[in-house]
Amino acid sequence: MDSFQNIALLENLYRLKSLGYDYVDPITPNIQATSNTLPDSLRTLGESISQCYLCDLSKSRRQSMRGYGNERAQLLFVDAYVSAAEDESSEYYVGRSGIMLRDMIEKVLNLKVEDVYFTHAVKCKPFGFQIPSHSECSSCSPFLLKQFDLIKPQIIVTLGPDAFNIVSGESGDFERMRGEIIPYGDALLIPMYHPLYLVRNPSLKKEAFRDLQTIKGQLSC
Repeated sequence: MDSFQNIALLENLYRLKSLGYDYVDPITPNIQATSNTLPDSLRTLGESISQCYLCDLSKSRRQSMRGYGNERAQLLFVDAYVSAAEDESSEYYVGRSGIMLRDMIEKVLNLKVEDVYFTHAVKCKPFGFQIPSHSECSSCSPFLLKQFDLIKPQIIVTLGPDAFNIVSGESGDFERMRGEIIPYGDALLIPMYHPLYLVRNPSLKKEAFRDLQTIKGQLSC
């Protein structure tokens, strides 16, 4: 067991202790802690995601969200966290955010949702409206990196500042980076506004449209 897993397990035990627990059953750690040790197919990777109990989010989720779409997609969207609507329905492109993202893909990019791939940086719904802890985000990082490795997208689009920070490992000025074309391994990383943020701030849709045109232009290269 590596140091990260020790930290995650200790954090979990301290939380249980704060809730009044004096004894818990033995914890079986998730030994798949790096992308190198994860399965080499999206199907078996999805099974590993659904069986992950490394962090506390596994206790409140209905299920883990594995990802959806074309396994050879040129374009991959990354949302930061699973929404309540997604966790409730176990479906993608639901709620106001999902409907807007679908419209972006179909009406602006002229693609079908089955042509792209959509996934989350954190595969389980967070507690309430809390932002997942660093260790909870890190628990899912190997799964996300393995998805990148298996799908090999040409363009990775992060939705909102949280997704950008998790994927890039940076905490810089999102507004400055939004819409920029950033080299990311063998792919290009393009941050853009989260669809739900656009629902709440419709005046920013023009900027989002320009970002989508940037994405569309790179896909045609």
